[in-house]
Amino acid sequence: MAEVDCWAVELESAFARVAGRFGRADLRWRMRDHVRGLLGRATRRNGWQLAEWAGHRTPDGFQRLLNSSVWDADALRDDVRDYVAERSGQAAF
Repeated sequence: MAEVDCWAVELESAFARVAGRFGRADLRWRMRDHVRGLLGRATRRNGWQLAEWAGHRTPDGFQRLLNSSVWDADALRDDVRDYVAERSGQAAF
């Protein structure tokens, strides 16, 4: 995942901020890998390619994260919005 290494510090800071939205550590790590895959240079961004790019054997973990894991998407969105607003010097809307 060297493609996103230039953003590593900022991504880790963002991940730390939203980690509490995921009740289990494995979900936190899957979310992190999924986002890194989306931002990386995978040629296609479907489950199989993202999983392969992240070093997972299958996309099952990502599919469970997105389809059946319990987490509050609205709260996560708000956390990310506030994070971006703080980093950019803009007021959150």
